[in-house]
Amino acid sequence: MTLRHRTAFSAIALFGAVALLFSACTPKDEAKREEAKPPPDALTLAPLTFAELPGWRTDPVAQAIPALARSCARFRTQPADRPVGPNGVAGTIGDWQGPCTRLADLPPGDDAARAFFETNFTPYAAGNNGTREGLFTGYYEAELEGSRRPDPAYPVPLYRRPADLVMVDLGDFSDRWRGERTAGRVVDGRLKPYEDRAAIVAGSLKGKGLELVWVKDPIGAFFLQIQGSGRIRMVNEGNGGSEMRVGYAAQNGHRYVAIGKELIDRGALKREEVSLQTIRAWLLANPDQASAVMNVNPSYVFFQPLTGDGPNGAQGVALTPGRSLAVDSKFMPYGAPVWLDAEDPLDGRQRLQRLLIAQDTGGAIRGPVRGDVFWGHGAEAEQKAGVMKSRGTYALLLPKSVKVAAGG
Repeated sequence: MTLRHRTAFSAIALFGAVALLFSACTPKDEAKREEAKPPPDALTLAPLTFAELPGWRTDPVAQAIPALARSCARFRTQPADRPVGPNGVAGTIGDWQGPCTRLADLPPGDDAARAFFETNFTPYAAGNNGTREGLFTGYYEAELEGSRRPDPAYPVPLYRRPADLVMVDLGDFSDRWRGERTAGRVVDGRLKPYEDRAAIVAGSLKGKGLELVWVKDPIGAFFLQIQGSGRIRMVNEGNGGSEMRVGYAAQNGHRYVAIGKELIDRGALKREEVSLQTIRAWLLANPDQASAVMNVNPSYVFFQPLTGDGPNGAQGVALTPGRSLAVDSKFMPYGAPVWLDAEDPLDGRQRLQRLLIAQDTGGAIRGPVRGDVFWGHGAEAEQKAGVMKSRGTYALLLPKSVKVAAGG
Protein backbone atom coordinates (compact mmCIF):
# COMPACT_ATOMS: atom_id res chain seq x y z
CA MET A 1 0.00 0.00 0.00
CA THR A 2 1.41 3.41 -0.91
CA LEU A 3 1.70 6.25 1.56
CA ARG A 4 -1.07 8.28 -0.10
CA HIS A 5 -3.52 5.40 0.48
CA ARG A 6 -2.78 5.05 4.20
CA THR A 7 -5.54 5.94 6.66
CA ALA A 8 -5.49 9.10 8.74
CA PHE A 9 -4.74 6.95 11.79
CA SER A 10 -1.66 5.49 10.09
CA ALA A 11 -0.45 8.96 9.17
CA ILE A 12 -0.92 10.15 12.78
CA ALA A 13 0.89 7.09 14.09
CA LEU A 14 3.75 7.69 11.66
CA PHE A 15 3.96 11.35 12.74
CA GLY A 16 4.04 10.30 16.41
CA ALA A 17 6.82 7.80 15.80
CA VAL A 18 8.92 10.40 13.99
CA ALA A 19 8.32 12.94 16.77
CA LEU A 20 9.32 10.35 19.38
CA LEU A 21 12.47 9.53 17.45
CA PHE A 22 13.58 13.16 17.29
CA SER A 23 12.62 13.85 20.90
CA ALA A 24 14.99 11.06 21.91
CA CYS A 25 17.92 12.78 20.22
CA THR A 26 20.34 14.46 22.62
CA PRO A 27 21.93 17.90 22.06
CA LYS A 28 25.16 16.01 21.35
CA ASP A 29 23.41 14.13 18.51
CA GLU A 30 22.18 17.43 17.07
CA ALA A 31 25.70 18.87 17.25
CA LYS A 32 27.13 15.84 15.43
CA ARG A 33 24.58 16.27 12.64
CA GLU A 34 25.51 19.93 12.31
CA GLU A 35 29.22 19.04 12.15
CA ALA A 36 28.60 16.42 9.45
CA LYS A 37 26.62 18.82 7.27
CA PRO A 38 28.90 20.37 4.60
CA PRO A 39 29.02 24.15 4.61
CA PRO A 40 26.91 25.91 1.97
CA ASP A 41 28.67 26.88 -1.24
CA ALA A 42 30.51 30.18 -0.90
CA LEU A 43 32.88 31.99 -3.25
CA THR A 44 36.28 32.72 -1.70
CA LEU A 45 38.88 34.92 -3.37
CA ALA A 46 42.63 35.00 -2.67
CA PRO A 47 44.93 37.51 -4.42
CA LEU A 48 47.48 36.25 -6.93
CA THR A 49 50.06 37.81 -9.23
CA PHE A 50 49.93 37.39 -13.00
CA ALA A 51 53.18 35.42 -12.75
CA GLU A 52 51.23 32.82 -10.76
CA LEU A 53 48.72 32.22 -13.57
CA PRO A 54 49.89 29.05 -15.38
CA GLY A 55 50.38 29.77 -19.09
CA TRP A 56 49.76 33.52 -18.82
CA ARG A 57 52.75 34.37 -21.03
CA THR A 58 51.82 31.93 -23.80
CA ASP A 59 48.06 32.39 -24.33
CA PRO A 60 47.13 34.69 -27.25
CA VAL A 61 45.13 36.85 -24.85
CA ALA A 62 44.28 39.40 -27.56
CA GLN A 63 41.70 36.87 -28.78
CA ALA A 64 39.66 37.61 -25.65
CA ILE A 65 39.57 41.38 -26.25
CA PRO A 66 36.49 41.35 -28.58
CA ALA A 67 34.55 39.40 -25.92
CA LEU A 68 35.56 41.84 -23.18
CA ALA A 69 34.66 44.78 -25.45
CA ARG A 70 31.11 43.41 -25.77
CA SER A 71 30.80 43.18 -21.99
CA CYS A 72 32.17 46.72 -21.64
CA ALA A 73 29.53 47.95 -24.09
CA ARG A 74 26.94 46.39 -21.81
CA PHE A 75 28.45 48.05 -18.74
CA ARG A 76 28.29 51.46 -20.43
CA THR A 77 24.49 51.27 -20.52
CA GLN A 78 24.28 50.93 -16.71
CA PRO A 79 24.57 53.47 -13.86
CA ALA A 80 27.98 53.87 -12.22
CA ASP A 81 26.74 52.87 -8.75
CA ARG A 82 25.21 49.59 -9.88
CA PRO A 83 26.86 46.53 -8.23
CA VAL A 84 28.60 44.08 -10.56
CA GLY A 85 27.93 40.47 -9.65
CA PRO A 86 26.19 39.03 -6.59
CA ASN A 87 26.67 41.23 -3.53
CA GLY A 88 28.90 43.50 -5.62
CA VAL A 89 31.71 40.92 -5.67
CA ALA A 90 33.20 42.70 -8.71
CA GLY A 91 32.66 46.22 -7.38
CA THR A 92 30.42 48.64 -9.21
CA ILE A 93 30.01 49.72 -12.82
CA GLY A 94 32.14 52.73 -11.88
CA ASP A 95 35.09 50.41 -11.16
CA TRP A 96 34.86 49.09 -14.71
CA GLN A 97 34.53 52.43 -16.48
CA GLY A 98 38.26 53.19 -16.44
CA PRO A 99 39.45 49.81 -17.78
CA CYS A 100 36.66 49.75 -20.37
CA THR A 101 37.53 53.25 -21.58
CA ARG A 102 41.21 52.33 -21.92
CA LEU A 103 40.27 49.12 -23.73
CA ALA A 104 38.89 51.18 -26.63
CA ASP A 105 42.37 52.65 -27.28
CA LEU A 106 44.26 49.37 -26.94
CA PRO A 107 46.74 48.71 -29.79
CA PRO A 108 46.63 45.25 -31.42
CA GLY A 109 48.75 42.32 -30.32
CA ASP A 110 49.13 39.93 -27.40
CA ASP A 111 51.87 41.94 -25.66
CA ALA A 112 49.66 45.04 -25.55
CA ALA A 113 46.71 42.96 -24.33
CA ARG A 114 48.78 41.35 -21.57
CA ALA A 115 50.08 44.75 -20.47
CA PHE A 116 46.51 46.09 -20.42
CA PHE A 117 45.32 43.36 -18.04
CA GLU A 118 48.41 43.57 -15.84
CA THR A 119 47.99 47.35 -15.52
CA ASN A 120 44.25 47.42 -14.88
CA PHE A 121 43.39 44.17 -13.08
CA THR A 122 44.32 42.00 -10.12
CA PRO A 123 43.83 38.20 -10.38
CA TYR A 124 42.15 36.35 -7.51
CA ALA A 125 42.14 32.59 -7.05
CA ALA A 126 38.49 31.54 -6.91
CA GLY A 127 37.47 28.81 -4.50
CA ASN A 128 34.46 27.16 -2.93
CA ASN A 129 35.09 27.72 0.77
CA GLY A 130 38.77 27.68 -0.12
CA THR A 131 38.67 24.55 -2.33
CA ARG A 132 40.00 25.69 -5.70
CA GLU A 133 39.43 22.71 -8.00
CA GLY A 134 36.15 22.30 -9.85
CA LEU A 135 34.53 20.87 -12.98
CA PHE A 136 34.69 22.54 -16.39
CA THR A 137 32.61 21.38 -19.33
CA GLY A 138 31.85 22.75 -22.80
CA TYR A 139 28.91 23.67 -25.00
CA TYR A 140 28.44 24.64 -28.62
CA GLU A 141 25.99 26.00 -31.18
CA ALA A 142 24.23 22.90 -32.54
CA GLU A 143 23.51 22.43 -36.25
CA LEU A 144 20.35 20.68 -37.47
CA GLU A 145 18.29 20.32 -40.62
CA GLY A 146 14.75 21.67 -40.49
CA SER A 147 11.69 23.16 -42.13
CA ARG A 148 9.64 26.32 -41.57
CA ARG A 149 6.44 24.32 -42.01
CA PRO A 150 5.29 20.82 -40.98
CA ASP A 151 6.82 18.13 -43.13
CA PRO A 152 6.83 14.31 -42.79
CA ALA A 153 10.63 14.45 -42.86
CA TYR A 154 10.72 17.10 -40.12
CA PRO A 155 8.03 16.23 -37.57
CA VAL A 156 9.54 17.61 -34.34
CA PRO A 157 8.60 21.21 -33.46
CA LEU A 158 10.74 23.72 -31.62
CA TYR A 159 8.41 25.99 -29.66
CA ARG A 160 8.42 29.70 -28.98
CA ARG A 161 7.89 30.90 -25.43
CA PRO A 162 4.21 30.47 -24.44
CA ALA A 163 2.39 33.65 -23.44
CA ASP A 164 1.24 32.10 -20.15
CA LEU A 165 4.76 31.16 -19.02
CA VAL A 166 5.71 33.36 -16.05
CA MET A 167 9.41 33.76 -15.23
CA VAL A 168 10.16 34.51 -11.57
CA ASP A 169 13.43 35.91 -10.19
CA LEU A 170 13.42 34.60 -6.63
CA GLY A 171 16.06 37.14 -5.66
CA ASP A 172 13.33 39.79 -5.87
CA PHE A 173 11.76 38.20 -2.79
CA SER A 174 14.80 37.44 -0.64
CA ASP A 175 18.56 37.98 -0.84
CA ARG A 176 19.12 34.35 0.15
CA TRP A 177 17.58 33.32 -3.19
CA ARG A 178 19.69 35.72 -5.24
CA GLY A 179 20.53 34.16 -8.59
CA GLU A 180 17.74 31.57 -8.32
CA ARG A 181 14.91 31.56 -10.85
CA THR A 182 11.84 29.50 -11.54
CA ALA A 183 8.93 29.54 -13.93
CA GLY A 184 5.33 28.43 -14.06
CA ARG A 185 1.82 29.53 -14.97
CA VAL A 186 -0.80 31.34 -12.94
CA VAL A 187 -3.88 29.20 -12.20
CA ASP A 188 -6.66 30.61 -9.99
CA GLY A 189 -4.33 33.32 -8.74
CA ARG A 190 -1.53 30.94 -7.79
CA LEU A 191 1.73 30.10 -9.54
CA LYS A 192 1.69 26.44 -10.57
CA PRO A 193 4.38 24.32 -12.25
CA TYR A 194 4.41 24.44 -16.03
CA GLU A 195 4.16 21.25 -18.09
CA ASP A 196 7.29 19.13 -17.99
CA ARG A 197 9.19 17.75 -20.97
CA ALA A 198 7.12 14.58 -21.20
CA ALA A 199 3.85 16.51 -21.44
CA ILE A 200 5.17 19.00 -23.99
CA VAL A 201 6.72 16.31 -26.18
CA ALA A 202 3.41 14.41 -26.01
CA GLY A 203 1.67 17.43 -27.55
CA SER A 204 0.36 19.66 -24.75
CA LEU A 205 1.30 22.79 -26.75
CA LYS A 206 0.27 21.47 -30.15
CA GLY A 207 -2.09 23.69 -32.13
CA LYS A 208 -1.40 26.86 -30.13
CA GLY A 209 0.61 28.53 -32.87
CA LEU A 210 3.87 28.32 -30.94
CA GLU A 211 5.82 26.28 -33.49
CA LEU A 212 8.93 28.18 -34.59
CA VAL A 213 10.47 25.54 -36.84
CA TRP A 214 10.36 21.76 -37.31
CA VAL A 215 13.43 19.51 -37.13
CA LYS A 216 14.15 15.95 -38.15
CA ASP A 217 14.37 13.98 -34.92
CA PRO A 218 13.69 14.31 -31.19
CA ILE A 219 17.26 13.43 -30.25
CA GLY A 220 18.64 16.37 -32.22
CA ALA A 221 16.02 18.64 -30.65
CA PHE A 222 16.93 17.34 -27.18
CA PHE A 223 20.61 18.19 -27.57
CA LEU A 224 19.74 21.56 -29.09
CA GLN A 225 17.85 22.35 -25.90
CA ILE A 226 20.84 21.36 -23.77
CA GLN A 227 23.15 23.63 -25.79
CA GLY A 228 20.62 26.48 -25.79
CA SER A 229 21.29 27.74 -29.32
CA GLY A 230 21.76 26.41 -32.81
CA ARG A 231 21.61 26.83 -36.56
CA ILE A 232 18.76 25.26 -38.50
CA ARG A 233 19.45 24.67 -42.19
CA MET A 234 16.22 24.73 -44.23
CA VAL A 235 16.99 22.06 -46.80
CA ASN A 236 13.60 22.18 -48.58
CA GLU A 237 13.75 25.84 -49.65
CA GLY A 238 15.86 25.45 -52.79
CA ASN A 239 19.11 27.16 -53.74
CA GLY A 240 20.89 25.15 -51.09
CA GLY A 241 18.44 26.23 -48.41
CA SER A 242 18.54 29.12 -45.97
CA GLU A 243 19.65 29.15 -42.36
CA MET A 244 17.79 30.16 -39.22
CA ARG A 245 19.68 30.78 -36.03
CA VAL A 246 17.72 30.08 -32.86
CA GLY A 247 18.52 30.82 -29.25
CA TYR A 248 17.22 30.42 -25.74
CA ALA A 249 14.00 32.33 -25.02
CA ALA A 250 12.78 30.72 -21.79
CA GLN A 251 12.64 27.47 -19.85
CA ASN A 252 9.68 25.67 -18.29
CA GLY A 253 10.95 26.03 -14.71
CA HIS A 254 11.73 22.37 -14.11
CA ARG A 255 15.25 21.65 -12.90
CA TYR A 256 17.70 20.25 -15.42
CA VAL A 257 18.53 16.57 -14.87
CA ALA A 258 21.53 15.04 -16.66
CA ILE A 259 20.50 11.86 -18.46
CA GLY A 260 24.09 10.62 -18.41
CA LYS A 261 23.55 9.68 -14.77
CA GLU A 262 20.38 7.80 -15.73
CA LEU A 263 22.35 5.75 -18.26
CA ILE A 264 25.01 5.03 -15.64
CA ASP A 265 22.34 3.91 -13.16
CA ARG A 266 20.85 1.61 -15.82
CA GLY A 267 24.24 0.08 -16.49
CA ALA A 268 24.08 1.30 -20.09
CA LEU A 269 27.26 3.38 -19.82
CA LYS A 270 30.21 3.50 -17.47
CA ARG A 271 30.87 6.80 -15.75
CA GLU A 272 34.15 7.33 -17.59
CA GLU A 273 32.41 6.68 -20.93
CA VAL A 274 29.78 9.40 -20.62
CA SER A 275 29.97 12.17 -23.21
CA LEU A 276 27.60 13.90 -25.59
CA GLN A 277 28.72 11.51 -28.31
CA THR A 278 28.20 8.30 -26.31
CA ILE A 279 24.82 9.43 -24.98
CA ARG A 280 23.63 10.28 -28.49
CA ALA A 281 24.91 6.95 -29.83
CA TRP A 282 23.03 5.05 -27.10
CA LEU A 283 19.78 6.95 -27.76
CA LEU A 284 20.03 6.27 -31.50
CA ALA A 285 20.76 2.59 -30.89
CA ASN A 286 17.85 2.20 -28.44
CA PRO A 287 14.87 4.01 -29.99
CA ASP A 288 12.40 2.03 -27.86
CA GLN A 289 13.92 3.49 -24.68
CA ALA A 290 15.13 6.87 -25.93
CA SER A 291 11.98 8.87 -25.17
CA ALA A 292 11.72 7.58 -21.60
CA VAL A 293 15.37 8.34 -20.93
CA MET A 294 15.16 11.86 -22.37
CA ASN A 295 12.02 12.51 -20.32
CA VAL A 296 13.99 11.81 -17.13
CA ASN A 297 15.08 15.41 -17.70
CA PRO A 298 11.87 17.42 -17.10
CA SER A 299 13.45 20.69 -18.25
CA TYR A 300 12.26 22.05 -21.60
CA VAL A 301 13.70 25.06 -23.46
CA PHE A 302 11.74 27.46 -25.66
CA PHE A 303 13.47 29.25 -28.54
CA GLN A 304 13.45 32.51 -30.45
CA PRO A 305 14.99 33.46 -33.81
CA LEU A 306 18.37 35.19 -33.53
CA THR A 307 20.12 37.87 -35.54
CA GLY A 308 23.54 39.42 -35.00
CA ASP A 309 27.07 38.14 -34.47
CA GLY A 310 26.35 34.99 -32.51
CA PRO A 311 24.17 33.39 -29.86
CA ASN A 312 23.60 35.73 -26.94
CA GLY A 313 24.64 34.74 -23.44
CA ALA A 314 22.84 35.57 -20.23
CA GLN A 315 24.70 38.89 -20.00
CA GLY A 316 22.89 39.92 -23.17
CA VAL A 317 25.96 39.97 -25.42
CA ALA A 318 27.02 37.78 -28.33
CA LEU A 319 29.23 34.88 -27.27
CA THR A 320 32.77 34.49 -28.62
CA PRO A 321 33.88 30.94 -29.54
CA GLY A 322 36.62 29.69 -27.25
CA ARG A 323 36.58 32.90 -25.19
CA SER A 324 33.15 33.02 -23.51
CA LEU A 325 32.45 31.13 -20.30
CA ALA A 326 29.16 30.16 -18.65
CA VAL A 327 29.27 30.48 -14.86
CA ASP A 328 26.91 30.29 -11.91
CA SER A 329 25.64 33.87 -11.61
CA LYS A 330 24.71 33.20 -7.99
CA PHE A 331 28.44 33.51 -7.26
CA MET A 332 30.31 34.89 -10.28
CA PRO A 333 29.92 38.27 -12.05
CA TYR A 334 29.00 38.58 -15.71
CA GLY A 335 31.50 40.52 -17.82
CA ALA A 336 34.57 39.69 -15.74
CA PRO A 337 37.72 38.14 -17.26
CA VAL A 338 38.53 34.67 -15.93
CA TRP A 339 41.82 32.79 -16.24
CA LEU A 340 41.20 29.06 -16.74
CA ASP A 341 43.71 26.28 -16.05
CA ALA A 342 42.12 22.88 -16.76
CA GLU A 343 42.70 19.58 -18.51
CA ASP A 344 42.60 19.88 -22.29
CA PRO A 345 39.35 18.21 -23.48
CA LEU A 346 41.04 16.46 -26.41
CA ASP A 347 44.36 15.58 -24.76
CA GLY A 348 44.40 15.06 -21.00
CA ARG A 349 48.21 15.32 -21.00
CA GLN A 350 47.95 18.96 -22.04
CA ARG A 351 46.51 21.96 -20.18
CA LEU A 352 43.81 24.31 -21.38
CA GLN A 353 45.14 27.65 -20.14
CA ARG A 354 43.42 30.71 -21.49
CA LEU A 355 41.61 33.95 -20.77
CA LEU A 356 37.83 33.86 -21.02
CA ILE A 357 35.03 36.30 -20.22
CA ALA A 358 32.11 35.25 -17.98
CA GLN A 359 29.08 35.99 -20.17
CA ASP A 360 26.57 33.17 -19.80
CA THR A 361 25.07 30.61 -17.44
CA GLY A 362 23.30 27.24 -17.69
CA GLY A 363 20.98 24.93 -15.81
CA ALA A 364 23.79 22.50 -14.94
CA ILE A 365 26.31 25.20 -13.98
CA ARG A 366 26.10 25.25 -10.20
CA GLY A 367 28.67 26.37 -7.67
CA PRO A 368 31.46 28.92 -7.24
CA VAL A 369 34.04 26.83 -9.15
CA ARG A 370 32.11 25.55 -12.14
CA GLY A 371 32.32 26.65 -15.76
CA ASP A 372 31.13 25.80 -19.27
CA VAL A 373 33.32 26.91 -22.20
CA PHE A 374 31.51 28.04 -25.36
CA TRP A 375 33.28 26.47 -28.35
CA GLY A 376 31.26 27.92 -31.24
CA HIS A 377 29.71 25.80 -34.01
CA GLY A 378 30.83 23.04 -36.34
CA ALA A 379 32.27 19.55 -35.96
CA GLU A 380 35.35 20.57 -33.96
CA ALA A 381 33.27 22.65 -31.54
CA GLU A 382 30.87 19.74 -31.05
CA GLN A 383 33.75 17.34 -30.42
CA LYS A 384 35.38 19.59 -27.80
CA ALA A 385 32.10 20.34 -26.07
CA GLY A 386 30.97 16.73 -26.12
CA VAL A 387 34.01 15.25 -24.40
CA MET A 388 34.97 18.08 -22.06
CA LYS A 389 34.77 17.01 -18.41
CA SER A 390 37.91 18.69 -17.14
CA ARG A 391 39.08 19.24 -13.60
CA GLY A 392 40.71 22.59 -13.12
CA THR A 393 40.89 25.96 -11.43
CA TYR A 394 40.18 29.52 -12.39
CA ALA A 395 41.10 33.00 -11.30
CA LEU A 396 38.82 36.02 -11.39
CA LEU A 397 40.37 39.24 -12.75
CA LEU A 398 38.96 42.35 -11.07
CA PRO A 399 39.72 46.05 -11.61
CA LYS A 400 42.40 47.25 -9.21
CA SER A 401 39.96 49.71 -7.65
CA VAL A 402 37.76 46.86 -6.38
CA LYS A 403 38.26 46.16 -2.70
CA VAL A 404 38.12 42.42 -1.97
CA ALA A 405 37.71 41.31 1.62
CA ALA A 406 40.41 39.01 2.98
CA GLY A 407 39.48 35.40 2.30
CA GLY A 408 36.81 36.41 -0.22
